[in-house]
Amino acid sequence: MTSIQDDISSLSGEVLIPQVPPEFKSGFIGIIGRPNVGKSTLMNQLVGQKIAITSPVAQTTRNRLRGILTTPEAQLIFVDTPGIHKPHHQLGEVLVKNAKIAIESVDVVLFVVDGSTTCGAGDRYIGSLLERTSTPVILGINKIDSQPSDSGLIDESYLELAQSGQWETTRFSAKTRDGLLEVQNLLIEHLETGPLYYPPDLVTDQPERFIMGELIREQILLLTREEVPHSVAIAIDKVEETPTITRVLATINVERDSQKGILIGKGGGMLKSIGSAARQQIQKLIAGKVYLELFVRVQAKWRHSRVRLAELGYRVEE
Repeated sequence: MTSIQDDISSLSGEVLIPQVPPEFKSGFIGIIGRPNVGKSTLMNQLVGQKIAITSPVAQTTRNRLRGILTTPEAQLIFVDTPGIHKPHHQLGEVLVKNAKIAIESVDVVLFVVDGSTTCGAGDRYIGSLLERTSTPVILGINKIDSQPSDSGLIDESYLELAQSGQWETTRFSAKTRDGLLEVQNLLIEHLETGPLYYPPDLVTDQPERFIMGELIREQILLLTREEVPHSVAIAIDKVEETPTITRVLATINVERDSQKGILIGKGGGMLKSIGSAARQQIQKLIAGKVYLELFVRVQAKWRHSRVRLAELGYRVEE
């Protein structure tokens, strides 16, 4: 079907994947939407484990991250994409291009919108992109827990958008899990019968190093907010495992000396806070004790350089 399936074909030679009944369903689901509408939170809740970072800062998702949910009836592979927005640098262009590619390379698109506010220009822009695809689309109205008591106009604005594309709709809260079972069942309805692409106990196809880097970046976003917004990239330099502890050495790349100063903080206090919070999250990931050492390096204008982007793991998906 897609290049996504080609990416995982190498697994079959190393991992024993059990046979499934003939009626078993499987497929790839692209989670599309504006920045900060709750796409990563939704995927984390559906797969039952934190694999994508969440933050009150918009545009936090960068790589096309896959989360895997396996039930007795189906295997759903979620592709969490960067929020579609107007790009302002080379990194932004790569991210938006990857999100658009995902639309055409999945079996179902779950178009997530923010149900706490009315449909806006960004939603309508994404809607216009999706109207051109032959991929089935489901419009998911998120954040219903934050809707005002009189939410009729909000829902109506999205129902109007759904009617233009003739899409089914579903309402839910990724935060409280209200309505998520209905979302899951609706997605399964739209999948075709198929095999297990991944072992049943796997929740993501991303290596631990990638997740470690994302957990460090999440703490930077949470602790520094707009002071050091999106000019941060994490490189995991070394992971050493022993029976008692895992040692992780990582470099935080920024674009300016002033950002380096903010991240280090007075007497190294900010870097210590980032490291402590990230270490706790990484320990949950690997279920063991972690020693984390962080360094900060200035890489001027890395977001504007294709070479730097490639070095730090950002590229246009094939």
